[in-house]
Amino acid sequence: MNETRTLSVVDGGRGGFVAVPEDAIEFVYHDAAEGGSNGAGINVRAIWSALYRNRYLILGVLVLCIAAAIAEALLTAPLYRATTTVQIEQQSAKILQSQDQDPGTSSTEEADRFLQTQLDILKSRSLADHVARSLGFYDNGRFVAGMGKSSVRIASSAAKPPKEQVLRMLDGGMSVDLPRNSRIARISFESPDPVLSANIANSFAQNFITGNLQRRFDTSAYSRRFLEDQLTRVKQRLEDSERALIAYSRSAGLIDASSGMNTTVDNAGPKSLTTSSLVQINEAYSQAKAGRVQAQQRWQTASATPALNLPEVLANPTIQQLSQRRAEAEAQLNEERARRKEGHPAIIQAEASLAELDRQINSIASSIKNSIREQYTVALRQEQGLAGSVGQLKGATLSEQDRGVRYNILKRDADTNRQLYDGLLQRYRELSAAAGITANNIAVIDQADPPLGPVWPRPMLNAAIGALGGLLLAFLLVFLREKFDDAIRSPDDVERKLGLSLLGTAPLLRGNVSPHDALEDPRSLLSEAHYAMRMSLELSSDAGLPKSVLLTSSRQAEGKSTSAYAIARDLALSGKKVLLIDADLRKPSLHLLLGLENRLGLANLLARQRSLEEVVQATPVEGLFFVSSGPLPPNPAQLLTGGALKELLTKARQAFDTVVIDGPPVLGLADAPRLADAVDGTIFVVEANGAHHGQAKAALKRLLSSRAKVLGVILTKFDARKAGYKSDYGYYYYEYGGSAAGEIEAPKAA
Repeated sequence: MNETRTLSVVDGGRGGFVAVPEDAIEFVYHDAAEGGSNGAGINVRAIWSALYRNRYLILGVLVLCIAAAIAEALLTAPLYRATTTVQIEQQSAKILQSQDQDPGTSSTEEADRFLQTQLDILKSRSLADHVARSLGFYDNGRFVAGMGKSSVRIASSAAKPPKEQVLRMLDGGMSVDLPRNSRIARISFESPDPVLSANIANSFAQNFITGNLQRRFDTSAYSRRFLEDQLTRVKQRLEDSERALIAYSRSAGLIDASSGMNTTVDNAGPKSLTTSSLVQINEAYSQAKAGRVQAQQRWQTASATPALNLPEVLANPTIQQLSQRRAEAEAQLNEERARRKEGHPAIIQAEASLAELDRQINSIASSIKNSIREQYTVALRQEQGLAGSVGQLKGATLSEQDRGVRYNILKRDADTNRQLYDGLLQRYRELSAAAGITANNIAVIDQADPPLGPVWPRPMLNAAIGALGGLLLAFLLVFLREKFDDAIRSPDDVERKLGLSLLGTAPLLRGNVSPHDALEDPRSLLSEAHYAMRMSLELSSDAGLPKSVLLTSSRQAEGKSTSAYAIARDLALSGKKVLLIDADLRKPSLHLLLGLENRLGLANLLARQRSLEEVVQATPVEGLFFVSSGPLPPNPAQLLTGGALKELLTKARQAFDTVVIDGPPVLGLADAPRLADAVDGTIFVVEANGAHHGQAKAALKRLLSSRAKVLGVILTKFDARKAGYKSDYGYYYYEYGGSAAGEIEAPKAA
């Protein structure tokens, strides 16, 4: 099918979607509510349409869930919650300066880990066991019987209930909350008895504090016993290592001369006299070598540079004074030469003075350069002398180092043992001083009092939860229902599900308005819709309006007869000579719509009993002629098989500008495919909210298999509200006084 540049225009419940040429458009698309896709892939209009269609389902599910939630609240036994607040500090108060601090006090991550550890201790089984023992829950069944009144029934009120049952009840009723950026923990307990809830919450707090102190005391006692054992062992090792060090030092003749020396180098071996001398001379040698290198560089630079260009010469005060005097003498010489001739005594005297100044400057510069060379020579001799002394001490030091290896090993061992012993001894003294003085980092802020009212159930909260759950369930049901519903409801569904272009949309007529009355009103939505369909039909192919057009549908009562009459009528009103044929030889209806007789018609023509001129009837519409179906034949498909149909269409094309045929439904009948093969174009009529995707697809497949030229689809009985179009969505045409026949109301476009 050839494509034509058209615009898709929507009337929002008055005229539907139509395709019209851009240069002939008389009304424009208007969607002030932005009901379509939001550009991000979400079709808001489709969602609204689905919600509107399923509004009773949503309301029913919502009411049912709210009622169930309220009933559950009324049938549930009340629960009372008592809360104790405790402050948990990461660092306890320091009673003694030597007391330990908790690790990681400067790390936020460590602080969070510490607080989480305390919460885990509060929820631990051992703490619940201490609470149960302190309150005597293991001795009688009153606690179990009292907790059994809650909504969670735990049977057994024996005199001595099982331990596991008691612990499960304590764990189920107890909760701990520690808000972020706070060190105040709330310990709560819920039970059917308000006094019992307060007692258990306070018991959890007290046992938590007691357990924290007991753990600290146990840790201190264990540490002291451990340190006593370690001190005994380390002391013995220290004494043995010191004896071994002294014995080897005497046998090897090593004298430690490091006492009182100011050195930054921590040598492991002893500082003997030889080693000390080598260190001092080596330091002097390094300094002499550095001085020699510096003097050598200065001399190399000076030897390659003229004496007068040396920085030392230029910076010399005497040279600077002589240079200033020379400049004055030179200036005076130039002045004399300007006034007198060469050979004049004044000029000769001035030249002699200038030469004397040059000699003095050169002499001083040479002296400075020679002093640089002398400095280099002296530095070189000092370096050579110290190098000889270092070489002599190296041999003596190397032989001494061989004997010092064993000494270094023994000395490091003794030093290590001494440091370890000193540290353990200091730690033991601190623990001994702090023994029995345990500071607590947990304190009770508020004791739990018996609550005045229950925390559960709360009917309003239950109703809100039921409403939320009902909405979610309703939306899920709507989603599933829409997922498996393949009905064609809107113009968007036509192109998306059928893959055909939309020629137009006819609105759903409401009230007692008949299609004939709506079409008689030129300003009605139905008239405007078919006017747009006629324009789309004229532009449906390159050849213009087809000479013969068939209107059919997948099943009966989809509005094809009304559409066929409306299109034929509109073509006739536009000045064309149009023949309307009722080709439904099984259930004809067009003669009733037109108010004409059905004595002779198409059946007589196909049976070759009458001519076209004999069966054609004039209609009240100028230019529109009608051929009814005629007597119902026993086998309509057989009548359509012969050549009479093609002969009829050939004569009709010659006598009329356009032939519009109202055909029977496609599914279950062979009539429509035969008619579609004989005409120039076929229009497929689909009822909104009535035709299903599967039915329409099957009907189109049959038409295409019969070589039908499907021009497009007409969507009939379109309800804009059910499709999700809002009331401010329609033709601008109605802002200028147009009527809205065939519509419940005709609100103005925004």
